[in-house]
Amino acid sequence: MLTDKKFINLPVIAASFCLGLLCAVHSITSFAVADNSVPCTSMADNIERLECYDNLNAVQLQKLKSPQANVPVEEKITEPRSYLTRSWDLDNKDDELLGEHQSPLKPHHVSYLIVRSSSDTNQQPDSPTHGVTTLPITLDHEEVKFQFSQKAKVLNPIKVHFLGITSFRLWGAYSQQSSWQAFNSGNSSPFRETIYEPELMLTMSTGNQSGLKLVNFGYVHQSNGRNSTLSRSWNRMYLQGGWESETWSALLRVWKRILEAEGQDDMPDIEDYTGRGDLFLRWAPLDGTQLIGLTLRNNFNQEQNRSFIQLDWATPIKLNQSAKLHIQFTSGYGESLIDYNFRQTTIGFGVSFRDW
Repeated sequence: MLTDKKFINLPVIAASFCLGLLCAVHSITSFAVADNSVPCTSMADNIERLECYDNLNAVQLQKLKSPQANVPVEEKITEPRSYLTRSWDLDNKDDELLGEHQSPLKPHHVSYLIVRSSSDTNQQPDSPTHGVTTLPITLDHEEVKFQFSQKAKVLNPIKVHFLGITSFRLWGAYSQQSSWQAFNSGNSSPFRETIYEPELMLTMSTGNQSGLKLVNFGYVHQSNGRNSTLSRSWNRMYLQGGWESETWSALLRVWKRILEAEGQDDMPDIEDYTGRGDLFLRWAPLDGTQLIGLTLRNNFNQEQNRSFIQLDWATPIKLNQSAKLHIQFTSGYGESLIDYNFRQTTIGFGVSFRDW
């Protein structure tokens, strides 16, 4: 009878052991999964996401070091950084978290790839300096337009307290925009124009949580790299202010053109068409479901009023979490350098990359 009981109890003991092992594995897995790391994955800003994970790991390590202590551990809540704050590192968190590591590139203007259609094509670009040039090819109304724009920190933040300014830093930026006649196969699908735009910006932070948050002093050069009658280039110094609320931000800029020698100025009348400043408005709801950007320019001339408007709309799509569905609408003068004095309306569809 004792032998029979042993054989009967062995499966029961084995089953109990397996059940206990499964419960232990489940408990460990639950502890690893049921944490607060899910909100961290939804943060678009790399610096902000890294800080979120660091805070969570610190809390878990403290719990493991003193498992019998009944002292409640207060988890540090990472507040999301606003658009202007993370775009211009106004709170200096990039440097605090990166330490001695090199500061990464940050988005400047929107980077995108779209296919667009224009209401009219500029077959005869002209300027007061170079006169009228008739293009040797016929342009298509449809083309591919893409832009790449990034900035990097040249000078680390220097903290000051002067006239409401708490810190300043120096940025270098580069933007490049191309208009490609990709569907014009009869003319070997040429690039119609590429605009090169290097830029230097001295950013001053006010330390405000809302309202006026930054002031930029900048220098920007634009050129299309062409020679002879199709050459277009100019240089500007500008002053820019940045305002922000919970979901809205505004960047207002006024510029002064750096004059060139007579006969070497490709576009002496460019400010009559593109104006002497611009306004960029950005709206993004807190849930991150969409993003709207509006750019406005005007020459403020009552007799010969000329303006430009660009409306960008984007919403996240599943493309390895790296792109957004993007729609762009433009109307007016100065859509590109070669078309600075040419009026047209365009509509484009494609994708944009990273935050802007």
